[in-house]
Amino acid sequence: MPKINVYLPDDLADAVRESGLPVSTICQRALEEAVRRIAAIRQTSLDEINADQLTARLQSFTPRAVAVIAMSADAARAAGAATVGTGLLLRAMIEEQQNLAIRVLQAMEIDPAALSWDDTDEPGGGPGLRYSNPAASALEMTIGEATALGHNYVGCEHLLIGLAAEPDGIAGRVLRDAGADAKSVRRAVAAATGGYAHLRAQTQSAPDLLTAAVRQELRPLVERIEALESRLN
Repeated sequence: MPKINVYLPDDLADAVRESGLPVSTICQRALEEAVRRIAAIRQTSLDEINADQLTARLQSFTPRAVAVIAMSADAARAAGAATVGTGLLLRAMIEEQQNLAIRVLQAMEIDPAALSWDDTDEPGGGPGLRYSNPAASALEMTIGEATALGHNYVGCEHLLIGLAAEPDGIAGRVLRDAGADAKSVRRAVAAATGGYAHLRAQTQSAPDLLTAAVRQELRPLVERIEALESRLN
């Protein structure tokens, strides 16, 4: 049986050893699940597919994430596009309006409605309507980001990281130009999902909680940038 090495941070490795967890079995199951979800993305033909069918195929995706993917497919069919590209995924996310990715962008002081780009065909595809190569790559990274954050679901916030991290798609360029590079988005999503629970006991509304959590996480980065800018001026 082939062997794959898995590298862990020192603290986590020590904790795993102390716990006596069956690492091989856990890793196998996690990888099997990730491979299943990625295969579902690559093999999905989006011709005439609806949200219920997508939900059955993308079982770990949240209803909002499924809705965004369905909306992007609808937009591609309406436009006669050769593929569903990253630009269509990002546009559908913005048009859906209520997902956590939108809140994350707003907390990063980026107005999603102000983002603008021309949707052009990206390479890739196949028989029928399928994802472009960059879109498929972004969706695969989306699953990886959810797993890396320890989440047992895949939401729009993970898709936002995947789109920002994908190097060749339209959405990644638009997001990075606006200041939403993968590292910053990843930190903001971690703050939004982790910090929300910590701040929930306070008397702020949900959007305010999210904004406070994200900005608290990003404050050291902002302060370093401002310090550099002050030395240059």
